[in-house]
Amino acid sequence: MSRLFEELDYRKTPIGDLSLRRRRDLATEVDIYEIKLGDEFLMTSQFTASEIALARLGLAEVESSDPVDVVVGGLGLGYTAQEVLQNDRVASLTVVDALEAVIDWHRCHLLPLGPSLTASPRCKFVHGDFFKLSATPAGFDPAQPGRRFHAILVDIDHSPGVLLDAANAEFYQPEGLRQLAAHLHPGGVFGLWSNERPDDDFTSRLAGIFESARAETVTFANPLQGNEFTQTVYLAKA
Repeated sequence: MSRLFEELDYRKTPIGDLSLRRRRDLATEVDIYEIKLGDEFLMTSQFTASEIALARLGLAEVESSDPVDVVVGGLGLGYTAQEVLQNDRVASLTVVDALEAVIDWHRCHLLPLGPSLTASPRCKFVHGDFFKLSATPAGFDPAQPGRRFHAILVDIDHSPGVLLDAANAEFYQPEGLRQLAAHLHPGGVFGLWSNERPDDDFTSRLAGIFESARAETVTFANPLQGNEFTQTVYLAKA
């Protein structure tokens, strides 16, 4: 196998075949890590601006003077989680992911951010379905049922309307958002990543549940297409 391309792992999961690949970008001489679900690209380390912005924008909205407790829904390649840990106000980070393989890849250090995430005493991984946990009063921390958080940042589906699993749809409706809000401290922040431009209907849905809601666009250069690409971070305050 050439060092220019390598499949690092392959797993069968409840939502399809999952593979982790590393390829060398000859133009930049940088290793690119990619996760695919079947033939569909889930994420790539080549474009991380909006994943990082999800953490920065979300935490900037948190006004608490207390140490901040954060949930990240969707571990992925770890860029949102890493950015959360860069913030000195963060006392704890709970990362929830339904794909055990993704957690394993970080713990086994197959992914570049795995060593720093697993070494941090502030960070713990929870293997579980974020959407199902959100719908329960027990919430996201098995060790402390009912625990509330200052920020819940989610990057799982492609957008509120383009889902990895049709079962996730209820989360984006008023009742699902209301259940999510119950896991936040007063004044806590919900942040959501989307691969699409802002959806006014979803922003209005957020505004009907939360005290305030808005959509922030994140635009970055896409050298593969020779143009710019825009994604969205939704922000809502309980």
